[in-house]
Order: sequence, then C-alpha cells, then structure tokens
Amino acid sequence: MGKDISGLHHVGLVVADMTAAVETCRRLGFVVPPPACPTLPTTPGAPARPVGAANTHIYLRRNFVEIVTVVKDGQPIPAGARTLPLDVPDDKLPGLLTAVRGAAVNLTACLDRFPGMHILIFDSPDIDAAASRLGAAGVGHGGVHAIQRPVETADGTRMVPARYLEIDSADPGAPPGRLPEGRIGIAENTALDGQQQPAHANGAVDLVGCVLGVADDELPEAARRYETYLGRAADREGATATFDLDDATVTLVAASAVPGLLPGERPPAVPAFVGYTIAVHDIAQTEDHLRATGVSHTKPRAGEIVVPASEALGAAIVFRSGAY
Repeated sequence: MGKDISGLHHVGLVVADMTAAVETCRRLGFVVPPPACPTLPTTPGAPARPVGAANTHIYLRRNFVEIVTVVKDGQPIPAGARTLPLDVPDDKLPGLLTAVRGAAVNLTACLDRFPGMHILIFDSPDIDAAASRLGAAGVGHGGVHAIQRPVETADGTRMVPARYLEIDSADPGAPPGRLPEGRIGIAENTALDGQQQPAHANGAVDLVGCVLGVADDELPEAARRYETYLGRAADREGATATFDLDDATVTLVAASAVPGLLPGERPPAVPAFVGYTIAVHDIAQTEDHLRATGVSHTKPRAGEIVVPASEALGAAIVFRSGAY
C-alpha cells in the first residue's frame, strides 16, 4: 500500500470565459475570490505583461477546486482579475517563460478538447518518496518543483511554499506533463497556521472524490495505470475501479456505466474526468441554496445531490453529506 499519497490536493476546470465561470460557481453557492494572473517581462528590462494563465481557487478545508483559463502574451486579463508580478533574476527569465508558456500550451490543448475538468492533483505528505516510487516503477515525471501558492488567512492572502510534480505520458510523442485525460500530478504543502475556510452558501467542506470515465475496453489498463501512480490496488467491481485515498476516493468507470453513476452524464471524450464530489455540512442546506438560485439537480441516492455538468462548467458535482 502506498503511504506517500494521502488524498486529493485539488481538481481543476479549464474554461474559456473566466468571468462567466466565476459567476456560475457563485450561483452554485461557492465563495470565489477574484482571479489572479502572473505577469513577467518577455525580455530583461521590458515591462511586465500577463502570461500563461489566470486562475482562481474555491478554497475548502483541506484542498480546493481550481478554475483556470489561458491568457496569451499581451492579452487583457479577465475582468476583475488581480495581477501577480513575478520577480525573477534576468538569467532565470527565459526558463520561467518557457515553463509558463508550455503550461499554457497544455491548457489550450485541454480547452480545444473540451471545456471542463482536466486537472487532478493528489496530496502527499512526502513528495520526494512519491517521486522515487514513481521513478522506480518506470513512471516518467518532470521532477519535484518548488512554487509559491496563495492561502487565505485572518491577516489576508499569504504566499506559502509548495512543491509539486507532474506525471508524463508513457507515449514518447506526448508533451511533458500531459496524459490522455489531462494533467495529473502530486503536491505537498507547507503547513500553515491560521488558514481560513470561507463559509460557502452551499455548505461545502472538502473535496472528497473525483470520477474518470474511460472507454469500456480500456478500464483494466486504466486501473493498472492508476495503481502504479498511487502505489495501491483498486477495488474493482463491475464497471468501476475505485481507489481509497484514506479521506477521498478516485473512481474509474467504464463510459457506458457513467449515466448510472452520474444521472444523465456522458463523457465528452474518453478518457475524461466527468465529475467530482464535495462533502457538505448539511445536504438540506445545499438543496435549499440550489433551489433558491434555480440550479437544476437530481437526488439519485440518499444523502447526495448531483448538479449536472451542463450547470457546472463541464463536470458534474456530487454534493454528499456525512460526518465531516
């Protein structure tokens, strides 16, 4: 059993219109901060310009949902977005620009495939151990990178250290950091006292699951692939393969069985992330909010409400009650 993966760090949805996406998420009952966009000079001494991507985070107790859009060099940033000037030495500027633009190319490819969920990052208490395990198993990755991430505290937004890696495809022709279903990686955060969780109107507490739809005949191979990524066996039952990550689950499901798990949903392509699960304090509170804002939803199982992908930026949301 793998000990270097402890849950979900975040999932990410790639959108074409950030302003509309933020409005949608707020209608769903989430607190959504204004998006942010990094700025860099394109050459030493030049004025800083928006580059790469603009994003925002729906912060939860232990993790978050990312909303991201591509910002091409020199384009206006989304309405209401903040700029984050990146201070980098001149000799490091070309490498950082290459990395930022490479990430934007990957996001563009995701968006061209379909708007929706393309990012899944696992949480790790020991990312170096995870990197070593993946390498020993023959899984390619770009190495462990150090970054700064924004965290909301009682004293305002703070930038805190984080480390991450992205898993590469086994296909030698695939771009680095992109698998058939999107961007998959592992992250390790620095502990921070005083981090605040917004009071979401829908009662959201934590990100506790995600669902990946795969071609029916590719389910066994996809399950084997994720067993290698996660260092643990899947619980295989019928058309699903589920990974228990202690406080979250990842479920792989055959495309033909997706409508049975998420009513009315069909993968826009295969493989594709088709939904994610949010734990809530009180499912009645969630339903009251969705009714008040006119968001369509179903109740396929006791203690669950499912908002369809058509109402939620291309990925269904399962709101689930429990002892959280």
